[in-house]
Amino acid sequence: MTDSPGHSRPDDGADHDGDEASLRPGPLWRHTLWVVGVTLVGVCLAWAAASYRFGPDEFGMPLATEGHVRPYLAAWTATGLAAAAALRAVAARVPLDGPEVVVLVITFMGTRVSLGWRPDPAVVAAMAAAALVAALIWCALALRRGRRRRPVAPGEREAG
Repeated sequence: MTDSPGHSRPDDGADHDGDEASLRPGPLWRHTLWVVGVTLVGVCLAWAAASYRFGPDEFGMPLATEGHVRPYLAAWTATGLAAAAALRAVAARVPLDGPEVVVLVITFMGTRVSLGWRPDPAVVAAMAAAALVAALIWCALALRRGRRRRPVAPGEREAG
């Protein structure tokens, strides 16, 4: 069925051609659900990976050692939530390539390394800061690219 020329569908900014980099508009609850969901998936996968190994113990990262894991899980959940919120906020404004991959890698690797080696709180804070800086660089690059691609309105002069 074709639409008449006078009744076009509203464009929500999403790219429906299967392109990974598309705008992600929507209500606040959807953004919040995405931020929490992606962060928890990354942390839970790392916790599961630290709890069991499919190969010999001589290979790979050490499994989670005995002791308290909650401080590490809480630290990386907070870091993942902050990174995911920043990435999702940018993705709602400009096309962003793979924000979920960035959050999953940050939270998975940070949690997995922390559970395997149990670093001091200062080292965990430095790792979290590095992860947040990486997410913010990803956001800055997308914003810069999005600003260059911004279409010029018919009466507006192009800056340059």
